[in-house]
Amino acid sequence: MYIWIDGTGEGLRCKTRTLDSEPKSIEDLPEWNFDGSSTYQAEGSNSDMYLVPSAMFRDPFRKDPNKLVLCEVLKYNGKPAETNLRIMCKKVMEMVEDQHPWFGMEQEYTILGTDGHPFGWPSNGFPGPQGPYYCGVGADKAYGRDIVEAHYRACLYAGVQICGTNAEVMPAQWEFQVGPCEGINMGDHLWVARFLLHRVCEDFGVVASFDPKPIPGNWNGAGCHTNFSTKEMREDGGLKAIEDSIEKLGKRHSYHIRAYDPKGGLDNARRLTGHHETSNIHEFSAGVANRWRQHPHSSQRRAGEEGLLRGSPPVCQLRPVRCDRGPDPHLFAELRREMNLADY
Repeated sequence: MYIWIDGTGEGLRCKTRTLDSEPKSIEDLPEWNFDGSSTYQAEGSNSDMYLVPSAMFRDPFRKDPNKLVLCEVLKYNGKPAETNLRIMCKKVMEMVEDQHPWFGMEQEYTILGTDGHPFGWPSNGFPGPQGPYYCGVGADKAYGRDIVEAHYRACLYAGVQICGTNAEVMPAQWEFQVGPCEGINMGDHLWVARFLLHRVCEDFGVVASFDPKPIPGNWNGAGCHTNFSTKEMREDGGLKAIEDSIEKLGKRHSYHIRAYDPKGGLDNARRLTGHHETSNIHEFSAGVANRWRQHPHSSQRRAGEEGLLRGSPPVCQLRPVRCDRGPDPHLFAELRREMNLADY
């Protein structure tokens, strides 16, 4: 099955192809094409778009020897589609590969019915207030665990580097973690994990929403927190490298906020209000193990003065290979530029 990102920058598409033999590597997979006028990627008068296989995983639905293939998208003239940000990301990752950038992604999402109502919520009302649901156990606290477990197993079978999952603060809201991943694998594994979640939810007749604030009012939103470090940050004295990077990030806060989400920061504005465990969207902040700060860094290894940088602001549907701009490790090239790890 070939998978690609559509013209929205956040939606996923797929279609199936039969080959004569089992592909053993990306090189064994042929390029393919599709109608871009039906995916918001081309005009009807010139709609041919091309799929270039980029990463291959095992197919947990059809089982071996079938494969899932994440693809880059090229236009009719061979140039990258506007939402094909992987090409630039891969180039940047290769430029800074000696820094061994590591990522850990914390992808939150909300399970909804096909009518848009949160899964398990009363049809004409609300569940009890937030408090008992985070990492909760029991049918009155954990809404949709069978869906979450099926997704976890699908990721493990596929070879996605999923490393955990938990129920979140709002009922029917969950989170899975991907990583640690190095370089371009970060984007590839997170996108395939998202695809698998959508596909599992399809079988259950529900919808996985990455909307950053699916329910207005006194309910937590959903994000995609990013844990990030370079080789320098993980070594003795790495705390200084973290603090230097945070200082540089603060100088470009407004620009970075616009780059975080597909709507130029408008989605983040609905979530980053200063309430419900978020910072204010207009204020740059940082701290040690402080989840109310936008860029907290870990206290676990403070004694040795090394650790990781954790970026909190990203919206739930943040683009994990948007590497042409922005400070978040999903949006990696700008971070590389601002941390002076690569010359441009």
